[in-house]
Amino acid sequence: HVCKVVNPKKDIEIINLEVSLADLATVEKRLTNVSRDAKRGDKAAIAEEAVLQKILPALKDGKLASSVSLSPEEEEVLKSLHLLTKKPILYALNKKSGGKNLDDLKDARFEETVRYIVQLGSDYVIVDAKTNEEVKEMEGSERQEFLKELGADDGIDLLIKKSYEVLGLETFFTTGEDETRAWTIKKGSSAREAGAAIHTDFRDKFIRAEIIFWKDLLDAGSYAVAREKGLTRTEGKEYAVKDGDVIEFKI
Repeated sequence: HVCKVVNPKKDIEIINLEVSLADLATVEKRLTNVSRDAKRGDKAAIAEEAVLQKILPALKDGKLASSVSLSPEEEEVLKSLHLLTKKPILYALNKKSGGKNLDDLKDARFEETVRYIVQLGSDYVIVDAKTNEEVKEMEGSERQEFLKELGADDGIDLLIKKSYEVLGLETFFTTGEDETRAWTIKKGSSAREAGAAIHTDFRDKFIRAEIIFWKDLLDAGSYAVAREKGLTRTEGKEYAVKDGDVIEFKI
């Protein structure tokens, strides 16, 4: 470690300070421009200036912009700046499989780090970066068997799943003779909204959707068998798509 000591909480503080300073430069530059318009009585500029002045002290103090409580209207004003410290943050805590890791040793530094991440309103995932680098070319059972022998988790898989969770995303599938595709949508999207991920026609001309859970379809072996067993169902445009649904859109 560049600091010659392992202290993950300190690492996070350094990273957060760097992104806070980047946001501080963005906000100060924007304030310079907005203040001129605010002095001329521009109502939109006045509103934006007030929001920027509200988060400025936090950024100067090295805190995240997300630590400042804002109303929905103020949040909307701030969106155009795309501040780094307003984005959801997911921390990857690196460990070595079979090594003397802070979590395995129940070291106070690990507990302190987790408490700090929760305090920030963020989330984390534990990965073995080195092992996952070594298995990046492997696939399927070979990859899983190798990881099992090392006593390691599939960190990339965990990272992807946690990222989807943090961002409020989920996946549905379409499948046919030629290909099977996965589509990413916002969690809680309606069937009609989900169709737009494929093509706007599936949203605009939506009639109904045939739904089946992915495992039920695989276990059945085909749509024909799944239908015979009553595993498929028809849903309307307001149906809330579930993670892992396989959908056939009718337009």
